[in-house]
Amino acid sequence: MSVEGAAIGAFAWLVQPLFDTLFSAGSMEGVTWVALTVGGLFAIRATAGFLQRVLMVGVGLKVITQIQTRLVQHFLTLDMSFFQSNAPGALIERVRGDTAALQSLSSSVLVSLGRDSVTLISLLVVMLWTDWQWTLFALVGLPVLILPLLAVQAFIRRTAIAARAAAARLSTRLDELFHGVQTIKLNRLEGHEATRFRDEIRHFLRPSIKAQIGVAANPAMIDIIAAAGFVAVLYFGGQDIIAGDKTVGEFMSFFTALGLLFEPLRRLSSIAGQVQAAGASLERIYAVFETKPTILPPAAPRPLTPGDITFEDVHFAYGDAPVLHGLSFTAKAGETTALVGASGAGKTTVFAALTRLFDPQSGVIRIGDVAVGEADITALRDTIAVVGQETALFDETIAANIRMGDLNAPDAAVLDAARNASVLEFTEGLPQGVETAVGPRGSNLSGGQRQRVAIARAMLKSAPILLLDEPTSALDAQSEKLVGAALDRLAKGRTTLVIAHRLATIRAAHKIVVLEAGRVIEEGTHDALLAKGGAYARLYEMQISGQT
Repeated sequence: MSVEGAAIGAFAWLVQPLFDTLFSAGSMEGVTWVALTVGGLFAIRATAGFLQRVLMVGVGLKVITQIQTRLVQHFLTLDMSFFQSNAPGALIERVRGDTAALQSLSSSVLVSLGRDSVTLISLLVVMLWTDWQWTLFALVGLPVLILPLLAVQAFIRRTAIAARAAAARLSTRLDELFHGVQTIKLNRLEGHEATRFRDEIRHFLRPSIKAQIGVAANPAMIDIIAAAGFVAVLYFGGQDIIAGDKTVGEFMSFFTALGLLFEPLRRLSSIAGQVQAAGASLERIYAVFETKPTILPPAAPRPLTPGDITFEDVHFAYGDAPVLHGLSFTAKAGETTALVGASGAGKTTVFAALTRLFDPQSGVIRIGDVAVGEADITALRDTIAVVGQETALFDETIAANIRMGDLNAPDAAVLDAARNASVLEFTEGLPQGVETAVGPRGSNLSGGQRQRVAIARAMLKSAPILLLDEPTSALDAQSEKLVGAALDRLAKGRTTLVIAHRLATIRAAHKIVVLEAGRVIEEGTHDALLAKGGAYARLYEMQISGQT
């Protein structure tokens, strides 16, 4: 950068001997060496410019990709409450959009800042060497710009922050639109969603255009001052030449330096606006890094041993919405305990609290004689396998999705899990078998097939505790039969907690716990609860009779 910037100053300095010594003498003597010197300067400048751009762009890309990696790593350490209050589209915009804004800072802004600063200094040296009074006349208007430039910088920062927030909302809208495209088509909402997206685009355009107006205002103000400087130098410098106080070569050298001076000055003023815009992205990135997880591992974790799962007077609320009110029950080790109750009774929250996706406000949850808050989080989650009603498959092969239960499992173990979960029944008809890609969110598979892949993943994990959250609720009769058989094999010998709305599927459970408003109102076996004639019996009778 220094070499590239200094070459411009050297060129302006060479103009004086070119005019005074060579041209005024009317001879070609010495022109050759001046021409070679000027050519050499521009060759050096080109080489230096190429090298520094390659270096800076390379370093900039490495820094940005490291920031993106650290952002994702930090996101994965945060609690589920963070992801409940931040839409996926907004988080994607933090990782991609905000860091992309920083890339211009690292690749172009820093390049221009280093190069143009040196250029500016070298040209000022030439101007001051030629005539310090002319330099004052040329730059007398710059102090006038200080307050307007500061006001423009503040304007750019405000509008850039608004533009980044609007970009996050835009990404969120796109994320929801593409995830819900089937619902949009089935309900003929294409026009409605296109209108909503157009409105978000407008909200994004307004602050973005305002920010660019502020960025464009910086060099425009520099041009106004440049015009005033040129006029002043022409007027006062012309007088000195006519009076014989200065030579034509000195004037041309000064005028060349002045002409070259305002271009780096314009770029530097534009950089100020870009820095303000990048600062808005930096604030959003720093805000993520400053967000810390609240569910932390204990200082001295206790080892987990298999045993009963016990909830003791557990209270929990999502924000201001209480869910569990003094929940207490025990799930015996090696047995199946079913949780039933109306929607909102707190069944899914039981699973979230047991796996420490959320921590209760009060009460204790134990596995054996160890509270889950006293155990290492990694060890706790290694102890538990979960199969939910909405299967989370990744855009990988079937085998890769199963292997997520145990990344170090050999191929033979993956195939065994696939066989026991009845996955091989449908993969044998696929051209690539278990190496077939499942598509985004498992879109290439049916609901029953996705569930069997999830069960195979849980089998491969081979955890002593199994949590089943309505795993057959959305399946047809044939798929439910296959998945149910796979679940029976999976639950064998494990401590199993199962959430079920279809009460006929949990008749064989060792114990059924009936929840209402976050409390246990009944518990017992299927037959004992029917004989009691309470809430469970009424729920069962309504389902049998087809009522809701």
